[in-house]
Amino acid sequence: MSKYLLSLTMLACASFVWAVEVEPFNEPQHEQVEGFQDFFAQVAPNVYVAGQPNAQALKTMKDRGVTRVINLRTSQEMDNRSVVPYDEAAEVAALGLEYTHIPLGGPDTPYSPEGLAKFASAIEASAGPVLLHCTVAWRASHMWAAYLVAHHGYDVSDAVAMGKKMNMGGYPFAEFLDRSVSLEPQE
Repeated sequence: MSKYLLSLTMLACASFVWAVEVEPFNEPQHEQVEGFQDFFAQVAPNVYVAGQPNAQALKTMKDRGVTRVINLRTSQEMDNRSVVPYDEAAEVAALGLEYTHIPLGGPDTPYSPEGLAKFASAIEASAGPVLLHCTVAWRASHMWAAYLVAHHGYDVSDAVAMGKKMNMGGYPFAEFLDRSVSLEPQE
């Protein structure tokens, strides 16, 4: 019985440590990392937000300790070999990483609180650092900002300001939160 309790205690402590490491930075840490389309930034100790990675970029992320890749691109985008010239899910699996595909942005996959909930579950279930990506980090920036509001208690204007320091445009932030928001600075 004591081995069981010790295991549960260790599991609880490990979960707590991971939650602390997801705590967002005040400023995204922008870098030039070869193999990513348009954008790459570290937004928390264990979270990277980026544009589409090529196969070499995935290997680079594994070397940085990433254990899960979360992809927000639609299936149509990912299946188009002129857009993404390799099978990302297969490449991620070959590297021994976890893969979570949350297709968002197409007519059959709208931006929604359900998409945000799937992202939150994936990031919180990760055993280590996470790479969140879409095409150019636009959807990923929106997702990260919405996650800050819904799961870290950020004020909407602060989350929008953070998103704009990434690659966030004017939409779909509100759809993830299922509420009307202004993306203009409040004075």
